[in-house]
Amino acid sequence: MQEKIDKRDRAAQFRTRLARAMEEQHVSQSALARQIAVDRSTVSQLLTGEGARLPNAHVVGSCASALGVSADWLLSLSDRPESAAELLASSLTMTEAPRALVDERIFEWHQEAAGYKIRYVPATLPDMLKTRAVLEWEYAPHLGRTADQAIGASADRLMWMRSAQSDYEIAMPLYEIDSFVHARGYYDGLCPKIRLEQIDHLLEICEQLYPRLRIYLFDAKRLYSAPVTIFGPLLCVFYAGSHYMAFRDRDRIETFTRHFDRLVREADLTARDFSEHLKQLRTQISD
Repeated sequence: MQEKIDKRDRAAQFRTRLARAMEEQHVSQSALARQIAVDRSTVSQLLTGEGARLPNAHVVGSCASALGVSADWLLSLSDRPESAAELLASSLTMTEAPRALVDERIFEWHQEAAGYKIRYVPATLPDMLKTRAVLEWEYAPHLGRTADQAIGASADRLMWMRSAQSDYEIAMPLYEIDSFVHARGYYDGLCPKIRLEQIDHLLEICEQLYPRLRIYLFDAKRLYSAPVTIFGPLLCVFYAGSHYMAFRDRDRIETFTRHFDRLVREADLTARDFSEHLKQLRTQISD
C-alpha cells in the first residue's frame, strides 16, 4: 500500500525530484521549457515555488516524458524513476524454448542461482531425473540426431544438481506420476520395462539426494500451477511451450514463491512420503 504523504511534502518532493532529473539529464530550465512548451518562468516556478500546490497533470506528464522518468516518480507515487514500460522491459525477458527443456539457457540459470533454493514445477517428469531410455523415447522421434545432445545436457544438469549447494524442491500433480506408471496420456506407449527402470532410478536419486532434493505431489483438482522454475530471489521462469518468460522483479518473484510454497504446504504427499508412494506404484507395473 502506498504510504500517505502530506500535500506540502509531496510538493516539496516534486521540486526535488524534478531538479534531480534535470541535473542527471543535463537539461537546463530554458531547454525544459522549450520541450514542454511553457515559459521559462513556469519552469522556474516549478522548481522554486512553495506551499502544497502541484502543477496540473499535463505539465507533470510533459516533464516526465521530456526527462525520461515516470510521472508517478515525480509525484512520489513510486520509488522507481523508470517508466512502466522500461520497468517491464528490464524485468521481463522472453527466450525461445527448444523442444527439449535441457538447453544451455536453463543450465545458465541454474548456475547463476547456485547456493539458492530452486523451486520447480515441471511440465512432465523432470528431464534431469529421467533415464536415458525415457529421454530417447520422448525426444528422439522429434529431435533426430540432436536427441543425443539433449540427453547429454540432461545428464549434465543432474551432475550439476548432485554437486551444487542448492536445495531443489519439485512440486508435481499427483496425476503425473500416476499417468507415467500406467502409461496413460502423455506416456501412452511407454513399455513396462522402461517405466520400471525409471521408477527405480527416481527411488535411487531420492535416496541419494534427500533432503537436498525434495519432491512433493499435489492434487491438481484442488490446486493448479503452470510449469515454472523459481531460482531463489533472482528470477522466476515460466515455460509457455515455444518460449520461456523470465521475470526478475522482486514483487513477481515473491508472488510466485508464495504460490509454490502453497503447493508444498498443501501437498497431498510430502517429500518424506514420496519414495514410499513410488514403491507402491511400482507394484502396479506388470513386466
